[in-house]
Amino acid sequence: MARVVVVGGGFAGLASAARLAKLGHEVTLLERSRVLGGALSTVEADGFAWDAGPTWTTLPAVVRDLFRKSGRPVERELELVPLDVVREHRFADGTGVTVPASRGAQVAAFDALGPGLGQRWVDHVASYTEVWETLRREYLEVPWDPAALSRPLAALLDGRETLHRRLRKTFKDERLALVAGHPAVAEGHDLRNVPAWAGVTAYVEQRFGAWTVDGGMARLAEVLAARMATRGVTVHTGTTARDLVVRSGRVAAVDLGGEQVDADVVVVAVDPRLLPTLAPLVARAMPAIPPVVTHLGLEGDVPDLPHELVLHGDPLLVVRPGGRAPDGATAWTVHGRGRLAEDVLRALARHGIDVRPHVVARVDRTPRDLVETWGGSPMGVLWQGRSTVRQRLRPTTPVAGVYAAGAHATPGAGLPYVGLSAALVAQAVGPA
Repeated sequence: MARVVVVGGGFAGLASAARLAKLGHEVTLLERSRVLGGALSTVEADGFAWDAGPTWTTLPAVVRDLFRKSGRPVERELELVPLDVVREHRFADGTGVTVPASRGAQVAAFDALGPGLGQRWVDHVASYTEVWETLRREYLEVPWDPAALSRPLAALLDGRETLHRRLRKTFKDERLALVAGHPAVAEGHDLRNVPAWAGVTAYVEQRFGAWTVDGGMARLAEVLAARMATRGVTVHTGTTARDLVVRSGRVAAVDLGGEQVDADVVVVAVDPRLLPTLAPLVARAMPAIPPVVTHLGLEGDVPDLPHELVLHGDPLLVVRPGGRAPDGATAWTVHGRGRLAEDVLRALARHGIDVRPHVVARVDRTPRDLVETWGGSPMGVLWQGRSTVRQRLRPTTPVAGVYAAGAHATPGAGLPYVGLSAALVAQAVGPA
């Protein structure tokens, strides 16, 4: 049995701790905040509550596997609810498309934009079939070694084509390119710096659908936090890890600034740049900047929107209805990216969604607020070209006994990648 210290109590840290404790290790979890969950938390004001981070996910098997490998099945703890629509897009020319989860429905939806566009879209999605299989088998489900890549994985990761170039080559209709590139843009990336294979998100969304949690995504963190007690994990909140203590080339403890927690294994589930020992290893990696976030409490007759509405333009606005609200009221969250030179409500009004007379509660959070609250960017590492995949940490790190999980150790943000990174750490550490 190893003494494992997990640094960070967001989804990656909770998932890593639960898996490793189930494998028989003695696990201690350190979280700088007073509460667990990280971006899987809620923001509350004036009787309203909003999901602070993600409101839905893909790859529900990642959540199911986590619960199965750490205790009770997810169906006995949470209700995963499938969404019929992935998101709705509205474009500057006044047109729009609602993207359903299934392939056949997507053909019809895009054909409504123009004849033949449906087939063009599903052909683009299908082009990622082999990309997904290669990533799944050799990158996402096994701890990969950059010095020993298989030929297919090396060809994929080292490819020079960018997502921007691929989309411009594939689609003559710019609207389809906007839809395909949106997931990366929403995470703060410039498509000219994103490798083409990262566009596999469209395939994942179509094949596995979109899912949410009944009661809000924060419920996932609440259930995992309760599982810490079930699995015997020692949890310290309000505790900041200052650095790692390395002796004879191997991690020996976590420095809390005045005291130490001894460890045989340390799982870093936070931005590694926060720890001086690891910071030089990721010196060339930059964080992806979160969006501007505005949580709104609305009363009265407001538009009925899908669970995610994308309003293309500059700024790019993403509206996510949902959350807890008093009777007769509605909760919305709005994300903004680009030139936000005006109030987000005025920007919404220019798109024909004017809810200014209905606002009874409002919480604004800048990118800096989010980074300070969570101790790093929930968007992970900024794509700066194909070399980025080697500039970030992977589940196994160059420091013996140190492993990395979370958005800073995956090819993208979001619960699926983060959950898979925790599974890789557990696989690499192994049973007690």
